[in-house]
Amino acid sequence: MNKMNAFLILYFIACVGCVSNPRVKADDAATGVETSLKQDSSGRNGGSVAAIPAGARILMDVYPDAGMKYKDGYIVFPDGERILYDDGKKKSFTVMLDNSDVEDMFGMRYDTASSKPGYLSDAGRSRCEALFKKMYGKSASEVSSRMETVDWFGQKIKFTKVNGASRQLRKVVAELKTKPHLAKYLKPASTFYWRNVRGAKRMSAHSYGIAIDINVKMSDYWLWANKGKGETAKISYKNRIPLELVRVFEKHGFVWGGRWYHYDTMHFEYRPEQLANKV
Repeated sequence: MNKMNAFLILYFIACVGCVSNPRVKADDAATGVETSLKQDSSGRNGGSVAAIPAGARILMDVYPDAGMKYKDGYIVFPDGERILYDDGKKKSFTVMLDNSDVEDMFGMRYDTASSKPGYLSDAGRSRCEALFKKMYGKSASEVSSRMETVDWFGQKIKFTKVNGASRQLRKVVAELKTKPHLAKYLKPASTFYWRNVRGAKRMSAHSYGIAIDINVKMSDYWLWANKGKGETAKISYKNRIPLELVRVFEKHGFVWGGRWYHYDTMHFEYRPEQLANKV
């Protein structure tokens, strides 16, 4: 047997050995996947972005001042306080509103494309109370201590400065001042009020100083037009607020209650994470 033939035989035997022991390659592949998903303690660097849920990435991006990180299934704050991202429970529409975890907040996408909200399309109504209380305050006095005065077309209103919310509201004011034809929709306005949502046990966004209601006389609310209807009932839609005005708010990080199936057209709420999750 010449040297070439001997070499070919040995090469064939080696190849057969590789095929007959696929575990070698499988283990290598598994190790590679595990390594690619590893992340450092920050939850942001040193690993695959895919290892962090999309909602957690959005929160970290739009609320940089909060210093949030994601680790081991929790949103983690600089002081060490942790908030569970996903409780793993299947929830009805109403339970999701009343007992929202962080993941539930991203279960619907904020729809700026449709002229009228689809059935139960309420992106933004679901709020994880633990998250919002951590960011804005766990009591009326704590929220109040983090607020400042904003000049709302001659009316002095209170708005939280946390996450730059009051700064963004001032940007809304500056832009709306260039649109005097919209002035009749803007006053009077109301903001901070520590309370539950009407007819529910969950906190209103007004409790955190991140919401503003504009002129009630020019507005519509789903329960006013659909008296006695429950959360999952089919309801009629009404709106008198111009989309030109709405788009100014949305441009600066505010969602509009008129984009909810359970509409509240006077209501604007600083929720940049919903704008980052829009249709």
